[in-house]
Amino acid sequence: MKALSNVRGRDARGRKAVPTRDRASEVRPTDQAPEGATTPDARPKISFTAKRRGKPPAHLADFDVEKRREWAKGLGLPAFRASQVSKHYFDRDTADPTLMTDLPKAIQEGAATEMLPDLITEASRQVADGGDTIKQLWRLYDGVMVESVLMKYPKRTTLCVSSQAGCGMACPFCATGQMGLTRNLSAAEIVEQVREARSECADGTFREPTHLSNVVFMGMGEPLANFGALKQVLHRLIDDAPEGFGMSARNITVSTVGLVPGINKLADLGLPVTLAVSLHAPDDDLRDELIPINSRYKVGELLDAARAYFVKTGRRVSIEYALIHNMNDQPWRAKLLADELNKRGHGWAHVNPIPLNPTPGTIWTASTPEAQEEFVRILRNEGIRATVRDTRGADIDGACGQLATNWAKRDNASGGEDRSFASLGAKFGVSPLKTEELRTNE
Repeated sequence: MKALSNVRGRDARGRKAVPTRDRASEVRPTDQAPEGATTPDARPKISFTAKRRGKPPAHLADFDVEKRREWAKGLGLPAFRASQVSKHYFDRDTADPTLMTDLPKAIQEGAATEMLPDLITEASRQVADGGDTIKQLWRLYDGVMVESVLMKYPKRTTLCVSSQAGCGMACPFCATGQMGLTRNLSAAEIVEQVREARSECADGTFREPTHLSNVVFMGMGEPLANFGALKQVLHRLIDDAPEGFGMSARNITVSTVGLVPGINKLADLGLPVTLAVSLHAPDDDLRDELIPINSRYKVGELLDAARAYFVKTGRRVSIEYALIHNMNDQPWRAKLLADELNKRGHGWAHVNPIPLNPTPGTIWTASTPEAQEEFVRILRNEGIRATVRDTRGADIDGACGQLATNWAKRDNASGGEDRSFASLGAKFGVSPLKTEELRTNE
């Protein structure tokens, strides 16, 4: 890395000089041990493998049209019945067979019900931002809980969906990452979150009917670690009815902490969805501690993959950057970030600085407004497009990095499986990453 000028004043192009690194003032991720750690040198442990659990019941949304027809035949029905049920589900957002009046009553009560088992049930909801943000807690078939967040904006309505119960990426500043991985969600469990949101919008949940326009995979879990389900879900979202919902691929965003093989596979799908990279640090020195997967896929390799995604899909990549006071918000890191992006070309990435949403008990806080403004100014001066992202739902723990469910504590208190923050010591330890642990789910 080039030495950066710490001379007050302006550089040769008349811009304000960027200060050099001051280690003495830096806050490091290792300054605070992970929740539940029993030793000072404990480190988060990445997990791609959850405890063995039963699979959810098969659902219409798990299959493409052809497989749905085969399923219908196996249930003793003509193949066209599968298309009828599919039209109700994907075109009319209906999952109640009794409302499918073009089906004989016997089919409504039998085969159609088998095709549309109840996979998610609302356990609770919280409302924020004057009614424009709704966080829903869903109970899955096996009692596992996940969350989704529905947000209304002036020109769009966006759903943040969960792809896993918990998350195995173990990022120490993220409440969901501190939960550990419980299991992957099936394709249909993810699709059901979307169908429920579409129905809510159409029914006037936001004071008047609206249309679900955007879906972001930024809820619980690392979507590229559940790639098999993600691939199916993307087709359910994008393909036209009765195959899917017929949403615009350009309005769908897949977020990752940096699973390079998964980024490459996503690019190979040929679907022009937006890739969002949770970078949070432009240097390996810090990112190794901040984002544990960086110990395997370094910043340079990650940005190379992101650039290749842009080249293959034509979709500009979003670089997500949670601004943490005195940890990653220094001016020299803003300059380094700009340099890393610019040396791979211009116009291929857009940076979204995000004020940190602190999790309970953390020593880390959001950057000051002054530091935030300086960080953005440096990026823009270097020709990088940057927009501070709106933080929605922070007061109901529904903002980015806060999707961790209080049910874990309640469940533990009632004698259930120990999933509380106090139990997290069992999930952390000093353990080198193994290659087999880094393979994405196929």
